[in-house]
Amino acid sequence: MKLTRRESKQRRHKRVRAKVSGSSERPRLAVFRSQQHIYAQVIDDTQHHTLVAASTVEPEVKSKLQSGANCTASTTVGKLIAERALEKGITKVVFDRGGNLYHGRIKALAEAAREAGLDF
Repeated sequence: MKLTRRESKQRRHKRVRAKVSGSSERPRLAVFRSQQHIYAQVIDDTQHHTLVAASTVEPEVKSKLQSGANCTASTTVGKLIAERALEKGITKVVFDRGGNLYHGRIKALAEAAREAGLDF
């Protein structure tokens, strides 16, 4: 039986989350990709708190971009999440691609966050 794209993504997401968990010392950088936007959060799973967040929905980011659904937007969000995390003293994170393949917009966000100073 062939799985749908949605079912495949859900299975990958469960597999990733079984192995990846954020702690106080090394929180989880979770990425959500929708059709029109991309969102990133740095989460401490032990306390169930979002420490830092950034997305293409924010007015200051949205005004700079033509579209929230391309690699340029992902790069912008990656840099922004890294800057905000560094301001809070977070330098090391665990990357959670959220069931998405490490390709395209997800890869662009991850590489931009690494270049901006996050270690993962």
